[in-house]
Amino acid sequence: MTSPTPTRLSRASGYGRPAGPVRIVHLGVGNFFRAHQAWYTEHAPDAAEWGIAAFTGRSPAMADALRPQDGLYTLITRGTDADSYEVVSSLTAVHAAAEHDAFLEYLRSPALAIVTLTVTEAGYLRGADGHLDLANAGVTADVEALLGNTTAAVATTPGRIVAGLLARRAAAAGPLAVVSCDNLSHNGEVLTTVVSDFAQQVDPTLAAWIDENVAFGTTMVDRITPATTEEHKASVLAATGAVDAAPVPTEPFSEWVIQGEFPNGRPAWDAAGARIVDDVAPFERRKLALLNGSHSLLAYGATILGHETVADAIGDPRCLAWVEQWWDEACAHIPLPAADLTAYRQALLERYRNPNIRHALAQIASDGSLKIAVRILPTLRAELAEGRVPIGAVRAVAAWVQHLRGLGAPVRDVRGSEVLALAAGTLEDSVAAVLAFLDSDLVGDDRLKAAVLAQALELAELAG
Repeated sequence: MTSPTPTRLSRASGYGRPAGPVRIVHLGVGNFFRAHQAWYTEHAPDAAEWGIAAFTGRSPAMADALRPQDGLYTLITRGTDADSYEVVSSLTAVHAAAEHDAFLEYLRSPALAIVTLTVTEAGYLRGADGHLDLANAGVTADVEALLGNTTAAVATTPGRIVAGLLARRAAAAGPLAVVSCDNLSHNGEVLTTVVSDFAQQVDPTLAAWIDENVAFGTTMVDRITPATTEEHKASVLAATGAVDAAPVPTEPFSEWVIQGEFPNGRPAWDAAGARIVDDVAPFERRKLALLNGSHSLLAYGATILGHETVADAIGDPRCLAWVEQWWDEACAHIPLPAADLTAYRQALLERYRNPNIRHALAQIASDGSLKIAVRILPTLRAELAEGRVPIGAVRAVAAWVQHLRGLGAPVRDVRGSEVLALAAGTLEDSVAAVLAFLDSDLVGDDRLKAAVLAQALELAELAG
């Protein structure tokens, strides 16, 4: 008996539901977006009315993979005992970033209600003062392009948003919401700032229009989503008989907390499990410190011990103790009930121990220059202000120092040459340089420098 012939995943092959009308444009077609926001849209009771047109980052690879599948893909939810498979239909169209005319055309449509983003922290192009980095070559090029022609192709995230808003204003298409879904503290405020700064460079009159017509939302997002491997594609084929070039593995847990207005409507995401709140900040602080902070600690510290995944690391009693110590310090500064924090910590341990989620620590380790500042420093500063030198936070900083000096995961950072220069000289030199890089006020604290140096030496000994 022969096996049935595999079928390429597509609507024409009978998979998924009909494509919905495009009412959302999304920038950044990565695995997290497809496991999170696109999944919540798929599960909203009014999903048929809310199609998403998604645009890639610089590489068109995901558009090339998803177009032949009509935007469909398989979400593999990897539980501790078994996997489940679901075809997600919320992507109506998938475009490469270079398809700028298509992007502008969507923004000109009165039916469009929301623009969302998952472009990573690096995509916001902020300078040290929190404003748009006007010296960035990409920003400069995009500003010059739009000054010459408001429909010119642009490449940066702030530039694309401003180009889209210029097109929407010219078309008198009405208000909309712009919502960051990146793992970034105060992401709505950050997005508002860089977009406003960019608009001022191109057309100061646009700023007033944005104030009246654009609602910037703030979100807290959470779902562990590893990179796709050939094994995931093979598992989809074996389980469903479908050939899927771009399945997404994820965990059962998911959380989305949303703050903001939607002047042109939104899907019923709350009916799909999202939480709509007046203030996202406490949930954001909880997640950034407890989940993301411990991830960074393990990404730099546990890889020095030879661990490759979160599950491997949390199974090591030494790494578990590091995480628990960090959580104790961080929880002292999160304004949520103690019982809620305890429950969240327990849920995190269950998620981390899931053997079917191979969340690579090397992947988490990327762009530490951006992540350490928002995940570790708030707790470090708060503890120092109360007269304590927090060893859990110190260990995370020390592990990043050793990461830059070549221990553990390889360095992949948006500020690569700059942060690698911090590793020059003796270990003591590197500690001082890293602290000065993170916060100039920290480098003058002798107790802190001594503690970071001691932890860095200990980590080096563990590396053998």
